[in-house]
Amino acid sequence: MHNKVVYRSAKTLSQIGCATLRFNFRGVGKSDGSYDEGRGEADDFRAAIDWMTRQYPDLEVWAGGFSFGAWVALTVGAAESSVSLLLGIAPPTHYDLQDFRASTKPKFLIHGEADELIPVQDMWRLYGELEEPKELVVIDGADHLFDGKVSEVCDAIADLLGDFET
Repeated sequence: MHNKVVYRSAKTLSQIGCATLRFNFRGVGKSDGSYDEGRGEADDFRAAIDWMTRQYPDLEVWAGGFSFGAWVALTVGAAESSVSLLLGIAPPTHYDLQDFRASTKPKFLIHGEADELIPVQDMWRLYGELEEPKELVVIDGADHLFDGKVSEVCDAIADLLGDFET
């Protein structure tokens, strides 16, 4: 939750008018529980979606995340009818993303050209398999943590979503 990509992305989304929620998955930081290989984390994400829809019943819900959190957000968000848009920053392409691939919801991806964990070629392959509508921004020279490039991630979010209407 205190990762610079997550923090600055949430701040950018807030600046463009989105209500945002950052939270730790079970077992991270001071959260109860322990890592559950994505199953429990998906439950955590669904609980967050439920909470947001109760807090902001008149707003659209967008699902987004970074790295493992992107995989959870894209997977859960693709399946949840209350979610209207999917945003993934450096999602792990080697995880099961079948529901995301088949989703017809708007999909926005941001990836580092020099990502040492998820090669950009794998991201391009995933992108090619996605249903429309979709957009991919590749940040030149950025590694997985976007060291020295977080402002470019924020610029991409603002450019992609600043005036987006679902």
